[in-house]
Amino acid sequence: MFRWAIIFAVVALIAALLGFGGIAGLSADFAKIFLVVAVVLVVVGFLFGRGGGRTLR
Repeated sequence: MFRWAIIFAVVALIAALLGFGGIAGLSADFAKIFLVVAVVLVVVGFLFGRGGGRTLR
């Protein structure tokens, strides 16, 4: 997910430099969405992960 966020951010930057405002804005929005989803997945994985091998018994 972080890879996709970086790709869309780079596309947005290049499109903005070339004057394609609509594509730049859309790509920036997608980059933000992918970044938020990736951070949420990392936090959920950290909270509900294996816990260092500990089990609840």
